[in-house]
Amino acid sequence: MSVNYLSTLTFDDEWLAALRRRSPGVQITQLPAEQAGDIPDRVWADVDVLHTSTMFPDLTAAPRLRWVQLDTSGVDHLRGTPLWHSDLAITTIGGVSPVPLAEYVMFAVLGSAHHLPALLDAQNRHDWPTPARRWQTMLPRPVAGATIGIVGYGRIGREIGRLARAHGMQVLAVNRTGRLHPAARDTDQVNFASGDDSGADIELFASNRLKEVLERCDFVVIVVPLTEQTGGLLDREMIAAIKPGATLINVSRGGIVNESALLEALNSGAISTVVLDVFEEEPLPPNSPWWSEPNAFVTPHVAGLAPRYAEQVLDIVAENLNRFVAGKPLLNLVDRARGY
Repeated sequence: MSVNYLSTLTFDDEWLAALRRRSPGVQITQLPAEQAGDIPDRVWADVDVLHTSTMFPDLTAAPRLRWVQLDTSGVDHLRGTPLWHSDLAITTIGGVSPVPLAEYVMFAVLGSAHHLPALLDAQNRHDWPTPARRWQTMLPRPVAGATIGIVGYGRIGREIGRLARAHGMQVLAVNRTGRLHPAARDTDQVNFASGDDSGADIELFASNRLKEVLERCDFVVIVVPLTEQTGGLLDREMIAAIKPGATLINVSRGGIVNESALLEALNSGAISTVVLDVFEEEPLPPNSPWWSEPNAFVTPHVAGLAPRYAEQVLDIVAENLNRFVAGKPLLNLVDRARGY
């Protein structure tokens, strides 16, 4: 029996042709759609593999469907849906964004250390400050020798850590278990919080020691997936624990950080700078106070945009289609128990 793959996205003809060459025996169809009703019933009836972002059929209309390839890295938008509670395989495009996202984080670290919001404000006002004011308000904070805390030490977190070490930073990292993921064991030199490997590049902590990490960090980066366990992770108590004068950078999801508590900490001076690419409400409303905060740098959920996105997604989808046909384990398979 042939395998029918349906994309509801907008890949170009060259991309689709390449996928056909690399996945022989798979029937490749693309029908860009915003809602399930845009796809004819006869198409849904024959779909084995669905490649989509946020558009899903009534599962009874797609009786042959066995696998959904998401065009996203996160899966928080699926929780509570019939698809989430089904036994269908779900995979993501994890691995596409670690490099650009880590580069964004270092841009945020360097930008906050060098007072980028104030520099942009001076440029917009055509204001050349006096030497005295430059020293008082634009003297950079040190990056080399500073401590960065990476809350979420997966593929993205490891790439952030690599770039941070290249800038001479001390790296503390937090994951669920305090143990290294198998994929990183051959590349990372880790000092586990239990005290092993004292000459290592980073210190790795379990999530129950998050507060201890926050107290030590000059820069805090949030890069955990949004799950039932991480929702509200940085609550008022955790934000209060952050080292005075630190910078917080959130490139994960808005629901992980208590924004009102963060705003209070910023206004009080407890936190010096925040860099936010994600928010509880997106698009960010025009009347949001974040737009006008002088010590906040706001970007519109762009940290994960990948310059080689189409090429990398092609690699993932082609490999997974061939694995699917051969009955082999799929890449980036979502673990529903963990929520990602």
